[in-house]
Amino acid sequence: MQMVNATLDVDIAQYADLTPATIRKLKRLLAIIAQAAPFKPNFTQIGGQLEVSRNNIADLCAWLEKAGLIGQLRESTGGIQGLGKVDKVYLDNTALIYALGNENTDIGTIRETFFFNQMRVNQDITSSPVSDFLIDREYTIEVGGKKKKQKQIRSVEQGYVVKDDIETGYGNIIPLWQFGLTY
Repeated sequence: MQMVNATLDVDIAQYADLTPATIRKLKRLLAIIAQAAPFKPNFTQIGGQLEVSRNNIADLCAWLEKAGLIGQLRESTGGIQGLGKVDKVYLDNTALIYALGNENTDIGTIRETFFFNQMRVNQDITSSPVSDFLIDREYTIEVGGKKKKQKQIRSVEQGYVVKDDIETGYGNIIPLWQFGLTY
């Protein structure tokens, strides 16, 4: 929590030359994200809660992302990835989930956050219309536990299931832990 507060109160405030009122809004936005991540953002609704315009919410999210506090998963609509519509917002990593979230955080959220955090370092990762993620606009990924089925990716040629709680992969099933070795 001290690192998060230092990042918001000092790093972002000085770098972006933001007012104390804007920093308070950043903290409230991060709290909203922490309670619901990953979630499909409704910038108009969040703007109403924070009493700022929906356009400012996108700017605030950009500052949180640049500071390494959140990650924004965008749609794969083509063009420059940064211009795509934000489909989901995640906390940046699983340590932030435990620091900012509640004790009853869904294990599925932890799995997706870990996968997204690891893959976005070296890959173009976007949302998939049929599953959780699309890697390099080619590989469809569904993330789940060891009992996860292949229902969502059945009709996808390059579809893979990334499972937690397994040691080895087979066919188009890959253990989640292996993505911790990607960089």
